[in-house]
Amino acid sequence: MGDDSEWMKLPVDQKCEHKIWKARLNGYEEALKIFQRIQDEKSPEWGKYLGLIKKFVTDSNAVAQLKGLEAALAYIENAHVAGKTTGEVVSGVVGKVFNQPKARAKELGTDICLMYIEIEKAEVVQDELIKGLDNKNPKIVVACVETIRKALCEFGSKIITLKPVVKVLPKLFESREKAVRDEAKLLAVEIYRWIRDALRPPLQNINSVQLKELEEEWVKLPTAAPKQTRFLRSQQDLKAKFEQQQAAGGDEADGDDEEETEVQVDPYELLEAVEILSKLPKDFYEKIEAKKWQERKEALEAVEALTKNPKLENGDYGDLVRALKKVVGKDANVMLVSMAAKCLAGLAAGLRKKFGTYAGHVVPTILEKFKEKKPQVVQALQEAIDAVFLTTTLQNISEDVLAVMDNKNPSIKQQASLFLARSFRHCTPSTLPKSVLKPFCAAFLKQVNDSAPEVRDAAFEALGTAMKVVGEKAVNPFLADIDKLKLEKIKECADKVELVGGKKGGSAGGEKKEKPAAKAPPPVEAPAKPSGPPKKAPPAKAAGPLKKGKPASAPSGKSKKAPDTKEVVETELSLEVCEEKAATVLPASCMQLLDSGNWKERLASMEEFQRAVEQMDKSEMPCQALVKMLAKKPGWKETNFQVMQMKLHIVGLIAQKGSFSKTSALVVLDGLVDKIGDVKCGSNAKEALTAIGEACSLPWTAEQVVSMAFAQKNPKNQAETLNWLANAMKEFGFAGINVKAFINNVKTALGATNPAVRTSAITLLGVMFLYMGAPLRMFFEDEKPALLSQIDAEFEKMQGQSPPAPIRGAKKAGGEEEGEKAEEEEVDGGAGDIMDLLPRTDISDKITSDMVSKIGDKNWKIRKEGLDEVTAVISEAKFIQANIGELPLALRGRLNDSNKILVQQTLGILQQIATAMGPALKQQVKNLGIPIITVLGDSKSNVRAAALTTLNAWVEQTGMKEWLEGEDLSEELKKENPFLRQEVLGWLAEKLPTLRTVPADLMLCVPPLYTCLEDRSGDVRKKAQDALPTFMMHLSYEKMSKATVKLKPASKDQVVGMLEKARAVMPAKPAAPAKAAASKPTSSAPSSKPTSAPARNQTPCEDYSEPEPKPDTKKTKPAGPVAKKGVVGKKPPVKAGAKDEEDRSGPIFILVPNGKEQRIKEEKALKILKWNFMTPRDEYVEQLKTQMSTCLAKWLQDELFHFDFQRHVKAIGAMIEHMEAESEAVISCLDLVLKWFTLRFFDTNTSVLMKALEFLKLLFTMLSRKNYQLNDNEASSFIPYLILKVGESKDVVRKDVRAILTMLCKVYAASKVFPFLMEGTKSKNSKQRSECLEELGCLIENFGMNVCQPTPAKSLKEIGVHIGDRDTTVRNAALNTVVAAYNTCGDQVFKLIGNLSEKEMSMLEERIKRSAKKTPAPAAKQERTQREHPTNPNATFLRKPAQEEVPNKLKIMYRTYRIQARAQNAHLEQSAPSIPKEFQLDLDVFENNHTCASDIPDLVQHKLDEVLEPVMIPERKMRTVSPHFDDIHNSTASTINFVISQVASGDINTSIQALAQIDEVLRQADKAEAMSGHIDQFLIATFMQLRLIYNTHMADDRLDKKDIFKLYSCIIGNMLSLFSMESLAREASMGVLKDLMHGLITLMLDSRVEDIEDGQQLIRSVNLLVVRVLEKSDQTNILSALLVLLQDSLTSTAGSPMFSELVMKCLWRMIRFLPQTINSINLDRILLDVHNFMKVFPKEKLKQLKSDIPHRTLKTLLHTLCRLTGAKILDHMSMIENRNESELEAHLRRVVKHSTNLSGLKSDKSTEKGALRSDDKVIKAKVSDILSEIFKKIGSKENTKEGLTELYEYKQKYSDADLEPFLRNTSQFFQSYVERGLRMIESEREGKGRIQSSTVIPQHSTDSYLPSSSSVSISSNGEDLNAAAYYERLKILRQRRGLENSAPEEDRPPLSSLRPSVASSTDMLHSKLSQLKESREHFQQEQSHSHSPTRSSSPASNLDDLKKRLERIKSNRQ
Repeated sequence: MGDDSEWMKLPVDQKCEHKIWKARLNGYEEALKIFQRIQDEKSPEWGKYLGLIKKFVTDSNAVAQLKGLEAALAYIENAHVAGKTTGEVVSGVVGKVFNQPKARAKELGTDICLMYIEIEKAEVVQDELIKGLDNKNPKIVVACVETIRKALCEFGSKIITLKPVVKVLPKLFESREKAVRDEAKLLAVEIYRWIRDALRPPLQNINSVQLKELEEEWVKLPTAAPKQTRFLRSQQDLKAKFEQQQAAGGDEADGDDEEETEVQVDPYELLEAVEILSKLPKDFYEKIEAKKWQERKEALEAVEALTKNPKLENGDYGDLVRALKKVVGKDANVMLVSMAAKCLAGLAAGLRKKFGTYAGHVVPTILEKFKEKKPQVVQALQEAIDAVFLTTTLQNISEDVLAVMDNKNPSIKQQASLFLARSFRHCTPSTLPKSVLKPFCAAFLKQVNDSAPEVRDAAFEALGTAMKVVGEKAVNPFLADIDKLKLEKIKECADKVELVGGKKGGSAGGEKKEKPAAKAPPPVEAPAKPSGPPKKAPPAKAAGPLKKGKPASAPSGKSKKAPDTKEVVETELSLEVCEEKAATVLPASCMQLLDSGNWKERLASMEEFQRAVEQMDKSEMPCQALVKMLAKKPGWKETNFQVMQMKLHIVGLIAQKGSFSKTSALVVLDGLVDKIGDVKCGSNAKEALTAIGEACSLPWTAEQVVSMAFAQKNPKNQAETLNWLANAMKEFGFAGINVKAFINNVKTALGATNPAVRTSAITLLGVMFLYMGAPLRMFFEDEKPALLSQIDAEFEKMQGQSPPAPIRGAKKAGGEEEGEKAEEEEVDGGAGDIMDLLPRTDISDKITSDMVSKIGDKNWKIRKEGLDEVTAVISEAKFIQANIGELPLALRGRLNDSNKILVQQTLGILQQIATAMGPALKQQVKNLGIPIITVLGDSKSNVRAAALTTLNAWVEQTGMKEWLEGEDLSEELKKENPFLRQEVLGWLAEKLPTLRTVPADLMLCVPPLYTCLEDRSGDVRKKAQDALPTFMMHLSYEKMSKATVKLKPASKDQVVGMLEKARAVMPAKPAAPAKAAASKPTSSAPSSKPTSAPARNQTPCEDYSEPEPKPDTKKTKPAGPVAKKGVVGKKPPVKAGAKDEEDRSGPIFILVPNGKEQRIKEEKALKILKWNFMTPRDEYVEQLKTQMSTCLAKWLQDELFHFDFQRHVKAIGAMIEHMEAESEAVISCLDLVLKWFTLRFFDTNTSVLMKALEFLKLLFTMLSRKNYQLNDNEASSFIPYLILKVGESKDVVRKDVRAILTMLCKVYAASKVFPFLMEGTKSKNSKQRSECLEELGCLIENFGMNVCQPTPAKSLKEIGVHIGDRDTTVRNAALNTVVAAYNTCGDQVFKLIGNLSEKEMSMLEERIKRSAKKTPAPAAKQERTQREHPTNPNATFLRKPAQEEVPNKLKIMYRTYRIQARAQNAHLEQSAPSIPKEFQLDLDVFENNHTCASDIPDLVQHKLDEVLEPVMIPERKMRTVSPHFDDIHNSTASTINFVISQVASGDINTSIQALAQIDEVLRQADKAEAMSGHIDQFLIATFMQLRLIYNTHMADDRLDKKDIFKLYSCIIGNMLSLFSMESLAREASMGVLKDLMHGLITLMLDSRVEDIEDGQQLIRSVNLLVVRVLEKSDQTNILSALLVLLQDSLTSTAGSPMFSELVMKCLWRMIRFLPQTINSINLDRILLDVHNFMKVFPKEKLKQLKSDIPHRTLKTLLHTLCRLTGAKILDHMSMIENRNESELEAHLRRVVKHSTNLSGLKSDKSTEKGALRSDDKVIKAKVSDILSEIFKKIGSKENTKEGLTELYEYKQKYSDADLEPFLRNTSQFFQSYVERGLRMIESEREGKGRIQSSTVIPQHSTDSYLPSSSSVSISSNGEDLNAAAYYERLKILRQRRGLENSAPEEDRPPLSSLRPSVASSTDMLHSKLSQLKESREHFQQEQSHSHSPTRSSSPASNLDDLKKRLERIKSNRQ
């Protein structure tokens, strides 16, 4: 029970991991309760269990596991983070739960899997379950299959991907386990429920018995489509709908049917692709060419067997297709023809869209082969061509089919028509547009009159099918000339046709339904249209093109004329009939006088005629009769101009008012043309012609008029006709103009002798150029150069102009044809028609096989020849026909040529072909176009540029549709080539916005597009982001959002965020280009925005734009995207707007008491989301919306969270107006306001951004005025996002952001802004980095180095990194910032910035030389300081190079002062009211003001009452620093902090004063405790001062070296005091000790110290200090520090070898004392350090070093540790990861083993390998005897000198001799004596008086006196404490001088003595402490030995000086 009570106390999560199963069981039970109790799915509590859930399900105890499964299920159901555990938990369920015997466990396991699916993790679950199917345990397999089946049954085939499941089914049916086979059968039945017959092909190869059983089960299944019964979390709307249906008991059949058709599964998708190319017989290509038909048959049989595979792997089938095509086209054996056709059909069916590339090659051949009569051949060919059709589009093969439609062979014509009829069944109105249907219908109309009945029937069938597909209305215009009987037959055929889509109903119904759908794409508002009533669609559509010039009148005019779909057809009437008809409508007098001889009577008659016409109704106006009356004699020969004018005017009237037919027009046209050149009647004639053009269509009228004019010889008429036509084109537009009809007449006019005719012709060409563009010039390239230059000049004038909006012709040019016509011509820009008119050459015969083989030759020069020949052929032909033989495949091969020059040449040829072939190029897109895209992946930019130019040239001719169809483009994007991706995406982003409709296949490009959004290349990501909105405009946000389901969760979040962004900037679909051109001037900027919103939001957008300022409103209405709805919904919004205005009075900000505090609390308690994100997700926006609802007026809230950016602009405007008046309320919700503005920073609309920045500038000005300080919550949720915008590309934005950052420092501490800016420098945006760095520079300049957080050193190091940035502006900014720091703290900046590369350092030095200010603080700075600190007498004090900032713990000091300074604001305001609070304490002033001793507070007197006895502290007299000095330094800790900071000061005197203060504390044991907790801080300050002296002061010639010596003395004195107190010394941490040792050893090796007077003394003192540090510090820390220091010194190439050796000497010293200290050492840490050392320096590498000492040192350390701890050492390796791999463990095991073997030997033997002692006992005995003799001599007074000499010689001879055993039992004094004696002899023999300074730890020289028993104990003689302290120091200084004078020649050993034996080196170190004792005992004797009074006076004077200064400080206080 004791155990139970142990674990019962543990927290739940620990119980769940406990080793006792009962504990775990209890843990799971409690966890289950907790999980059921937690309400918030995002509670942090869930996070605790995130890593444990797998353990819940895989528990080894069955009972506990069951409860664990229940808890896991509850967790998954409720926890927001559960999705992260999917993979591991489901894997655990499969492996450890499904094999359990308990049914409950399996049931829970299945529930867990299903629950993961419910929380959107279907893919991961499915993957794990499918992996489980490979498990050897059949139980697991059965459970996995069952789980998959249940998931499919509940969630349906949309969520469970069936392809991988179907793939493993056959394998399950083959299982030996019956249970598996049975479960597989159930799964197959379940799958069949969802996908029906699509499951048959994948299962065709399973056992026939099983298949039969399945068939039986399948038959039993209900036919009704299954429904999803369980829903994902994201499908809750569907769930609600499903539950309603269940409750109602009914089901909405229609909706479900639609859904079902949508989800129809294609069996092809479930199949595995088979690779067949490699399986072709090796000799296939030889056999297929063989002469014997049997061999050819064999080859074909092999292919036929392979092509029977239902799905084929993609590959290069070009050669195979060519071989089969050759058999079909040329083989005489019909059996082989049909076999080859079957093979082609198999390939097409297996490859599907991928076969489209080859379709263009085989279709002409198959069609030609239809001349065969044999049914089996015809059938095979039909199957082949039908299969091929499904891989391509009708458009691509239309040229080939049309080419055979007028073939002489009736079989070919018949089969071509039948093929088209079959093909049409697969089409829809959108895939069978008018442009494609028109030429086919023309061909069919010829065939319905063919002599062969089978041809006629086939044509009827084809026309009937077309009628059924696109509707009667669309086909009728092409059937105008067909008689009624044939029309009936066509309709009859249409009724019989059954379409592939299963379209029901007659043609009329189909027509009604079809038309709106067909028309939907062209207008802009297409997406909104289906929701409107169908009957409204045509008028709305028709209104589209007319919205240009007359928006108001156009729709009515259009709708009025809309029913007149046909032109007026009229038979010609005889003159008599005309007279009769005219008589009924004209007055009799008028009729009589028409041909009167008197012109006045004729004039009167005309007037009556005109009146009668004006009053006539359209329906009763006999136009033909009236115009024939006018043409009666004299008719057009009328001589009186007045009568003639009247007559022409009447013609115009009749044409305008009546139903004017072409028959009527032909009566008058001749006369009108005759008078067009007349001076008086010309204008009337032109008006009449225009009216006729409007009645009969301009294209027809123009054709008639021009041909009539040029049939005459009158140049005036010709010129005026051309002028009229030019003007008419502008008025009517260019639609339908038959250029070919009058191009020859224009050429005639250009060649006319009359200049007026030529000028008119050129003017007309200029107008045509507006509509046709460059292709028009092609017609005139053969003209004379002079004429051509005139034409070019005219074209140049027109260049860049857009054609005017048509103002006439709406009546006829509209009609039912208008929409489609506009669509075609706008897509092609009219160019297509023009290109069709050009005479084209067939170059197929010039593309010889020789040329093709040259292009494919191995030699690049021959390949180039071949390409040159192609260029020549195309250049010669100029315009070519579509048939270019084998050229496409040959050129395709050259696009991936290894020679880039040839690739570029090929691209040039393809450009040529594009221009030469024109629109017929479409059929080459798949063949040759897609390979051009592949070239965009080339690494050379010039090749990519050429490819892009070629691609654009092709698209110009073909349009985009062909490129976007099929999988080719998506396949290209899938290639992981960054160049290819960025070029293709850039191209798509440019092209997609110009398209009005795109093929559905564009959706295939979306997954690769999402991949590109996360591509490693930044350029690819950028291009993908740019392309997103353009994809979305065509595919819709919903579809693209749905496509993210398959992404990984992390990717999904990122992509969804980008989609949200893209949604905001989604461009509108373009209107027809001609219209767009006209509407541009009328639409305003705001009106363009609503179209960018998703379709479903368009109406609101339109409505919302109403309350805008009036000019916008006017513009928006006509140009709005939803003309239809905009007009209908016009009034209500206006009312709403007015109502809103009434509501908008009153305050908009609501003051909620304590609202902000409450929000901060909630955020800290994690009750709400912390405002921290990369891009704002919906939940953040929703949370903000909820929070703001209480703080803002309702209308403002609505505006702020509206999707229309204009509403945001308006809302910000309102906030600006109310801000001043409601400032209190604004401040109360400031956090929310700032958060809302951060959301605007993620918008891309510049106008909102600029408005936002304007508001923020005003806001911060107001806050500054109110003295408001931002709290950290407000700052952290705003500043990082503001900093994002500092990298904005627009200068104006950056400028505003910088201004706001400047203001920010007035309301938020600059030192707190600093870290945000530092974070901003890590951005990938170079502009942001550079701006942040500039801003940092400004902060340092304005606020000094104290602003750098956390420390100046760390900050400057991070800034220094950017000096090496790739971007020039970033580099410059970084350099400028460092220069700003330099201007503040001088050369110290070099030390703070750390190590820079040579290049970077030289850049910095150069910049400092150029830019740094000459004085440390410039005048401007002084002025600023004076302004800011008017009451501070020291404010203008010039800055000296500022103190070194101290890292790590010293930052506490700065924080302390800032906090304290702020706390004292009341006092501060009195003293300096104009200064913002956070800047009032200028530490630099204190640190550098040396005018008064009160600068440094007296540590001893400051608030130490609690430590000392009560003392009366006299009041200070002087208060020069600042009136609030005491308030700031009101605690001991802060005072100590401050003084310690002064230790690191750049000013020597400041530092000395600080050290004196600290020394005073350290010297008095009872006060020294105050330093506890500050030791690391103090040591850091000290070694930083040492570095400062080493790097700066020693190099500065201006400084007095005595001052430096004084500073050194103070530092070392302080350190000695500190390290004499073990309790304080042990506080020093490892890192600090490492740096301290580094500083001290560097000082000992500094040769410059030698040059200072008394330098030797200094080095001896340092030596003593090092010994102290080694002895008194925490032994683990110091040993660890030395090991790390050794590692660093050996790693560093720059370090001196002497440095490493000194570090090793210290280590030997530590090893020497290990026996005494071993118990206090943390061996685990030491071994970790050794392990790390050995990782960096493995044994081999260590041996390669020049010196073997490091290796020996390490071995000695390890041997010693082993010797002292034995085998237990191996238990101390707990901190080492992968200890088995550690070289250390192996080494230790060897040593332990060895030491146990040699345990009898003396342990010293194993201390060091390098000692080279012999193991021979005899020799050892001899050695022992010799040394015993020597030591006896030294011990006797008489022979001491001789003994020392012998010992010296013995040591010289045996350098490895171990003296340690002989010295161990002697006194410390004796050891020192021996050491000194040896050194004396060494010096004498070497004859050196002075020794090099670069030595190892030097010793104090002492007099060579003999050991003495006298000993004076040092004790306090009753003097005052302070005096005792000074006395103690004086003794030390005197002792140093005495030692030096007595033996000046003794100093540190030379380099030659660097390798003494271990014993001697450790002895040397060991003697230090005794020397110090010695020197203190005999200091009075030592004084008498002084030979140099002058030199010894120096330290004394130093000391006196110091004493005087300290006394002065004390007296100042009193």
